[in-house]
Amino acid sequence: MLDHIGLRTAQFDTLLAFYKAALAPLGYTVMMEYPGAAGIGRDYPDFWIGADDKGGSNIHLAFKTDSRAAVDAFHAAALAHGGKDNGAPGLRDYTPTYYAAFVIDPDGNNLELVCDKA
Repeated sequence: MLDHIGLRTAQFDTLLAFYKAALAPLGYTVMMEYPGAAGIGRDYPDFWIGADDKGGSNIHLAFKTDSRAAVDAFHAAALAHGGKDNGAPGLRDYTPTYYAAFVIDPDGNNLELVCDKA
């Protein structure tokens, strides 16, 4: 089980603003902040962004929700804050109830929000 995950970025302020907006539909807020680092979460800071002049992490991140409306809101917020569409909200072929949206964040990471509820 994971406790937390962190991304490195050469554009800290841009990426922090993006994730604050994109993860707001999940109830995520900045819970801890230090110079060049911020922890975002609901109950505790389980998602971290850290400044690194070497560049970004370039990974796939998938967050989970119980609400298809949150998937829709996530996609809209991410696009409004510098994300690029990588799959509009909708059902996927993975399972009959897999409803997800995908965006590319300002650093090129593939971000997904999935709801596996009918």
